[in-house]
Amino acid sequence: MLRRTFMTSVAAIIVAGPALADAIADAMADVEKYAGQATAWDGPTTGPQTEAGKLIVVLAGDMKNGGILGVTNGVQEAAAKAGWEVRVLDGAGSVQSRTAAFGQALALQPAGIIINGFDAVEQQAALDQAAAAGIPMVSWHSGPVIGANPGNGMAVNVSTDAMQVSKVAAEWAFADAGGKPGVVIFTDSTYTIAIAKADKIKETIEALGGTVLEYVDTPIAETSQRMPTLTTALLQKYGESWTHALAINDIYFDFMGPALAAAGIPGDGAPKAVAAGDGSEGAYQRIRAGQYQAVTVAEPLNLQGWQLVDELNRAMQGEPASGYMSPLHVVTKDNISFDGGDNNMFDPGNGYRDEYAKIWGKM
Repeated sequence: MLRRTFMTSVAAIIVAGPALADAIADAMADVEKYAGQATAWDGPTTGPQTEAGKLIVVLAGDMKNGGILGVTNGVQEAAAKAGWEVRVLDGAGSVQSRTAAFGQALALQPAGIIINGFDAVEQQAALDQAAAAGIPMVSWHSGPVIGANPGNGMAVNVSTDAMQVSKVAAEWAFADAGGKPGVVIFTDSTYTIAIAKADKIKETIEALGGTVLEYVDTPIAETSQRMPTLTTALLQKYGESWTHALAINDIYFDFMGPALAAAGIPGDGAPKAVAAGDGSEGAYQRIRAGQYQAVTVAEPLNLQGWQLVDELNRAMQGEPASGYMSPLHVVTKDNISFDGGDNNMFDPGNGYRDEYAKIWGKM
């Protein structure tokens, strides 16, 4: 599917020598592994049934973030199937608001808590209180350790392979630039996982022989205020040498387009925006329209919501985590209609809803 996307780039660099051509071909091959349809269920098939009537709380880092919103929607859908009540408390993008939300969560004495989209260590005191109260917790993107027992009282931290997401995003930019990308990387040092992802992007680009023009640390919560002027300043500083913008998620590109348009850059022009997660609705819309985003390496946000409910159910019943890691998906204009893309999301056609319902005894 992606060979057509890269054909011009490959033809352009063949004359530069076989080593560069081989490097681009290898990068393309890695990207293509994650660009096809997801049709087979490779997650758990056994586990405890759910008990109806449980109250669970979702502590959302910031519901304006498309990834967090998508996961929350998945949790609500899955919890309804499980027969649970869900309370969503929005941390609104600030430490203070998340602290207040965690206090509300503890006061509710829920059967379980889902930490959604913020670094768990930020709320260490509240995490300790929840653990002392015997409240099971699971999380999405709460730290650098993915899978079972990531620390801080969590049973599991759900994510795709964040390092592979970052690597494949960088490889796409490298191949798309004909092996000579000039990259600006956007991240947020508030989050340990964000720094780890950005570092992996930088490492991959430089190992392939590309150039990292700048590594920009700017808060996710302030992207609406910062990105327009930051984009203009970067354009003035780097000009045509800036071929690709790589960010640790899509939200950075929610606010970049107007500044690029004001500079006379067309929607499919450089710098091309490539997100190493999450696959938000806005990202899908931009990619489909060819307007100021070329790629998102999407996570199956709705599926991950179902996984969180399953993992929390296991934790509440004293059973170990399932060990499942959900698939990632490279989304371009060429393949955007796959796997839920018409609904502006990566929603794998692998039957995950029915599979989890079978486990929970809800079919």
